[in-house]
Order: sequence, then structure tokens, then C-alpha cells
Amino acid sequence: MKQTRICLIGWMILLLMLSGCSNSSNSPASSSSDAPTSLQAAQNAYLEHVDIDYSFQLAKELEEIRSNEALGYRTAGSQAEIETGDLLKAEMESIGLSNVTKDAFTLDTWTFETAQLTYPTVDGTEKTVELGGYQTNFSTDGPQTYTLIDGGQGTEADLENLDVTDKLVLIDINQRENWWINYPAYEAHLRGAAAVIAAQDGGYSEVSDDALNAQDVCGPADAPAFSISRTDANAIRAFMESSNVHEITVTFQAESQVELDGTSYNIVGMIPGKDPDAMVLMSAHYDSYFSGFQDDNAAIGLMLGIAKGIIDSGYQPEKTLVFCAMAAEEWGMTNTRYDWSTGAYNQIFRVHPEWVGKVVADINFELPAINEGLTDQIRTSYELKTFVEDFKGTVPAVEGVFPDGIEVIVPTQTWSDDFSLSIAGVPSSVTALRGGFSQTHYHSPFDNEDTYSPEAFLFHHNMYGMLMLAYDQCAVSPLDFSTRLSALRASIDPAILTEEQVSALTAALDEADAAAQAAWEKVETVNADYRTALDAGDVEKADQLLAESRQLNQQVLAAFRYAEDTFVRLTWEDVSIFPHEHSQNNLQALNGAILALEESDPAAALDNYLYLVDNNWYAYDWSRDTFDYFTNYVLDQPDDRLMWGAGRVQGHTDLFDVIRSLQEKSESDDFSAELEALQAARTQEISRLDEQVQLELSGLTQLTEQLNAIAA
Repeated sequence: MKQTRICLIGWMILLLMLSGCSNSSNSPASSSSDAPTSLQAAQNAYLEHVDIDYSFQLAKELEEIRSNEALGYRTAGSQAEIETGDLLKAEMESIGLSNVTKDAFTLDTWTFETAQLTYPTVDGTEKTVELGGYQTNFSTDGPQTYTLIDGGQGTEADLENLDVTDKLVLIDINQRENWWINYPAYEAHLRGAAAVIAAQDGGYSEVSDDALNAQDVCGPADAPAFSISRTDANAIRAFMESSNVHEITVTFQAESQVELDGTSYNIVGMIPGKDPDAMVLMSAHYDSYFSGFQDDNAAIGLMLGIAKGIIDSGYQPEKTLVFCAMAAEEWGMTNTRYDWSTGAYNQIFRVHPEWVGKVVADINFELPAINEGLTDQIRTSYELKTFVEDFKGTVPAVEGVFPDGIEVIVPTQTWSDDFSLSIAGVPSSVTALRGGFSQTHYHSPFDNEDTYSPEAFLFHHNMYGMLMLAYDQCAVSPLDFSTRLSALRASIDPAILTEEQVSALTAALDEADAAAQAAWEKVETVNADYRTALDAGDVEKADQLLAESRQLNQQVLAAFRYAEDTFVRLTWEDVSIFPHEHSQNNLQALNGAILALEESDPAAALDNYLYLVDNNWYAYDWSRDTFDYFTNYVLDQPDDRLMWGAGRVQGHTDLFDVIRSLQEKSESDDFSAELEALQAARTQEISRLDEQVQLELSGLTQLTEQLNAIAA
């Protein structure tokens, strides 16, 4: 392993600056074992005990338990996931964590054992290759003969004149720029296909034409899908071209099984703190696709490496430090758009809802051992940004990685477990995805040890261990609500909202912002006084301040949960937005489309505007049945199946018929029917926008009252 060196300047910064809640004195801590330890001393001791070799070896050990012997896979609720959970429980106990438990929860399970395809080649031989899998049912009970047909991209138009009944349909797909795997899989399923076999055409797995890919399927289990490499897809098409055919006979065997209402386990260990009513949480998921070195084996290694470093340093926490290895992040619920982060959602909403109001912050990990870009990134809840910005300058630099330091970005998004925790009321952060890894190696067999950067791994051990200790020495969760309010203010488009709406929101935001600033000053003062007492080793004073601030901490966390409930909504593409942005965005697009049609320009309406309204871009390429299926399963499913997506989408504007009609028209045609439909949609959207603005105004009023109570 390459030797890494801490830069001298980083250590100087560490010695001269204090992370955490405020500046404080440098008085030495009391020698009493019951006395607090200064943050600076605790962080220094922790850094001396960081051992990335331990964390790396644990990450590698996780690769040994797998569902698919050839490819890996440790999938939601599978036996491989259960066995890995048992391994992690034993590991937590061995490094000295206390109260180690297996927290059971109900989920849909997926076990993917094998998928092998044998096809003829242009040189007259046969080639047998491994295929990747998606969370669907398909069992051949040994090798079987199938017809494989070239289905283009698998769209309605591509399949319209093909007989795909009981056949394997080879398709190209770019899930980043075009559509998710569930659309061609379901379109083919409706036409009687046995399964689709998808080759990535950019977007993911770009590292090599030999790469396979895996993603959550977001569709029903009876619409099967598998992944084939670009190399093998090209070879199959080359044989078809040489034989002047569009379908061939192949041998295929697969074992992929989805079962409803199974059980998996989140594994939890603790370092008990002096205050049993407060917690700092650290989390990472232990399910994976392929070998999953970065996603998320290295994250589990990082989390337990930090736990081990803290224990080995001898630090006695003020709060209970909780380490949670979460199952079923990549999937866990069949036939829903929101089929990932299942373990995290269950942990905080169903297994341990009492953690809400006790956890001052969560630190979640994804892909933590990659060296990409000049700047490291951490994505946080809005309210944590100020605190983390103040903290980041204390992290010692590591030579060879992130020379431009750390960037704090907001808000939490749905791509990782921290979103489920945030909306429950736990302020959260995550190691952000940087650079091109997500397009090249992510969810492919190339996410392996070759991507490992010991420098990045060391940097994140240092950074996040120090951050956990900084949170530990805050009496009150360090939340600054002005960041969310500033983002809400910046999201208002006066070209779409009425003057009255803009004026009302601006006035409400002004009041809320003043209250937020006063609340933050109160939180900073309390935390500064607490830190000063801890640094001075003044147990009596620290205990007094902590007791006096309990209600304040509860108020701050309650306000955070209210803000998440009230102001976090999702687009139809799962992006976090403020409530008014849903209709604001739709109206921008509808106005543009109406103007284009008034100018007899259907191409502009189609190419520039209509695809921006909700999920209507799927209307361009998919049948009405497919479009309706993946619309209705968001609108008409019960909340317990929608999980973290429940109630976050604010309605739907259906433009399928308008889009299909315009696709058949030229500039000389009459557009009165389409204009009438779009104008009706605009009227409906204007009404919906008013409801959203009224929700925000009411929410701002109540949030202001809560913030004023905090500041009082």
C-alpha cells in the first residue's frame, strides 16, 4: 500500500483552529476519568489511532459472501445479505462496540444466482457469457433454448412490427440520458416477451465495453430484465448482420427470484455516552451489486474504521455514538418508483422512530475511497451547512488528494440513505458522488479494488471521525435554518408567480429569516458555552448547560422535522424541490409550448417544452399502457409502498394525447384542440401553484413561530 503523509500545514491548522460549535479556550482537560475531554485533544487522539489498513481489509472481506458466484451480488434480503449482516455483527463486537443488535424489518427480497447466455459468433463458434441481473423473476431450471431478437431500444415504435412473444429482446439503453430499465422491460412484457437483455449505450458502465450494469428496476417483478456487455451485444448483432437475420437461437439459463414480505436486518453497534438521551449516528449500507468495493464495502470499512479509531483512542463520548450498517439500500420493495433506501427508511420510520429527536446528526457514507477531482464534497441537510462550513477548515490535508479542500453542497437528495433519515427528522449528510465514477465504474464489475485510493480513504477517516466528535460536543443540534430559507427565496420565479404571491412569500421569508438568525445565535451561544466547559474540564458546568439546553435541542430538532415535512417535495424524476417549484416548472414549460403552437411551431413545442412537464417525456416513446402504468403506481399506491416518496409528488399533468397528436402534425395543421388542452392544463396548474404557495406561506408562519420560541 502506498504510504500517505499528513501535510504539516494541515496539522498546524488543526492545532490553531477548533472544529465544532464555537471557539473556546485551550485549557487542559481534568485528569479525572469522568471529566470531559477537549475536542481538540479528542480529535488528536483519534487521528493517532486511524488505521485504514483495518478498514480496507474489512471492505475486501465483505466481497467473499455473494449470491452469484461468478459476479458477486449481495442483494436485499438474500442469504448473502443475511450472512454479511452476521459477519458485521461479530465484527462490531470484536472491535468493542456495545449493545450490538440485529434490527429486523420486512422487505421484498431478491436473490440472483446466475444468468448465462450462449450465442453463435461470426467465426462459427459459440460463446458463453455471464449476464447481470435486475430485481425480477426468471427461472429456467437449467439451460433452455430461446429465440433472441434485436429490439433496438425497446420503444413502442421499435417493437411495433416485431413478434417478441416468448423471445429474449436485445435492446440498447442509456439510463442517464433517456429512460430507466423498467420502461423497455414493461413494454416488451406487454407484448409477451420472455425478458429484455439490455446493453448500456452510455450513461453507465462507460469504463469498458466489457462492463455489465445493474440498477434498481423500479418495475414489476414479472417484467424480467438482464444486462449484457456492449462487446457481446455487438458480437450478437454482427452475427445477425452476417447471417442477414434479426433473430437467432441462443441458450439461456437464469435463476433470479423476488419474494414478497421477507426479512433483513440493519446491524447496530454503539459507544455509550454520558448522555443517554442524545445520539450521533453514522451509517452505510452493506448490500451491493457485483463486488461493490466502493459501493458500499469501503463505506462499511470506513464506518467501522472510525468506530475502532474512537474506541482505541480511549475517548468517552458525551452522547451515545451509534454505528448502523444498513441493509437493502439498492432495492427492497418491488413495483414502486421508490424502491431503494428500504433499510434506512425502515430503520428510522418503523424500527427506531424514537431516534428522531435524539439524533443530533447522521453521517452517511457512499463511495468513500475514490480520488476524483480537486475538491472533496459533502452533501448535507440545509441546516447543517453553516456548521460543516465552519468545521471543514480543521480537517488535516492529505498529500495527493483534494488539494482545493472541501465543498459543502445542499440539500440532501434521494440517491442515498441520508434522504430517508432527513425527512424523518434527522439532520444528515453524505459523501457526495464526485467526478465521472458514477458514469464509468458505478454498479459495474469494475467497481473493485482497482479504484481504491488510500489517500482519499485516509482523508475521509480523518474528516468524518473528527466531524463525529465535533457533533458529540454540541449541546444542541447545530442547525442554521437560514440556508433553507435562502434557497427557498432563490427558487421563486417572479415571471411565473403573481406579484401578490411574490410579495407575500418575500414578506414571510423576511420574518422567518430574522427568526432563523436569532435562533442560530442562540444555538451558537449555548454550544459555545458548553464547549468551553468541556475544554476546561468543568464537569459541573457542562452538565448544567446540557440539562438547561435539553428543551432547546428538542425545539431545534422539532423545527427541522417540520421544515422537512413542509418544504420537501419531489419532481417526477425524484429531485428534491420546494412545493411551489412543481407547478412553477410546469407553467414555464406550458407557457412556452402554448406560445410555440400559437406561432404554428409544433416541433418547438415538442422539442423544447412539453417533455419538461412532469413525466411526459415518456409519452414520446412508450405506449399509453406503459405510460399509465408507471404514472399510476406513483399516484395510486398506499403510503407504505411508496415509503420515502409518499406524499412528495404534488400531482400530475397528463399530456400524452397532446404529444401524440403533435407528433403527427406539421406547421400547416390546425392546433386548436391541442391549444385548448394545454390552456386547460395551464389553468389547472395555476390553481395548483396557488395551493402550493399558500402551503409555503402557512409553513413559513409556523416555522417562524418555532424559531422565535428557540431564540426566546
